[in-house]
Amino acid sequence: MERRNFIALVGTSLVAAPVWSSVYNSKMPAPKAIDSVFPELPYAYNALEPTIDAKTMEIHYSKHHKAYHTNFLAAIKDTPAAELDLKTLFAGISKFPAAVRNNGGGYYNHMLFWENMTPNKTAPSAVLSGLIDKSFGSMDKFKVAFSDAGKKQFGSGWSWLVAGPDGKLFVTGSPNQDNPLMDVMEKRGTPLLCLDVWEHAYYLQYQNRRPEYVDNFWKVVNWDTVNKRYENR
Repeated sequence: MERRNFIALVGTSLVAAPVWSSVYNSKMPAPKAIDSVFPELPYAYNALEPTIDAKTMEIHYSKHHKAYHTNFLAAIKDTPAAELDLKTLFAGISKFPAAVRNNGGGYYNHMLFWENMTPNKTAPSAVLSGLIDKSFGSMDKFKVAFSDAGKKQFGSGWSWLVAGPDGKLFVTGSPNQDNPLMDVMEKRGTPLLCLDVWEHAYYLQYQNRRPEYVDNFWKVVNWDTVNKRYENR
C-alpha cells in the first residue's frame, strides 16, 4: 500500500470503519455481530517487516480476512445472529451453523490479531507483568508456553493468552477459527493476545518454518493493546 493511500485510509477510517477496540472491550456498548464496513488495517502492509512481509500481510488481510467478513455477513443475514453482539454470539456458538462459527471466528480473530501487533516498541504494564510472573513463573516461561501452543497446534489454528473469569491468566490453543469466547472451548475467558498459525499467515516468507515465525512474533507484539484488553476485560 502506498504511503499516501494509507494515510488517506487512516483519515477516512475514523468515520467509515468500526472502532477496533470496541470488539473486545466489554465496558463499551456491545456492537451487533458485524459491521457491514470492512475495518481498515491499522498500519501499512510493510509496517511489520522483516517479521511479516508486505505481500503476506496484503494477501492475509485483503483476501483471507475480507473473505471471512463477507461470508459472515452472508451467514447471519436475516437471522437472529445478526442482532447479537459478538460476545453473546460466541457464548452460544454451538447452536449456530458451522458457517457462522467459522466465518464469525475468522472475522473477529483477525481483528484482534492485527491490533495486537505493532512496529513500535512496547512493554507489558507492571500489573500485567506481575500477573504473568504469578501465572507462569516468569515472562520467559510464559513466552515458551504461548509459543509452544502455536508451534504444536496440529493443522490450522491459533495460540492465545487468556484472562479467565477469575482474572487469572492461562495459555491455550484453538483449531481453525475458534476462540476462547466460544462455548465449544474447554477453557473460556477474555482473549488478551493471539497468534495466527494458519499457513497463509506465514508460508510465503517462512515456508514450513512455523517455529521461526512464532519466535519472531515477539518482535512485533503490541503490549499496549494487551494491557488495555486486560484492563477492559
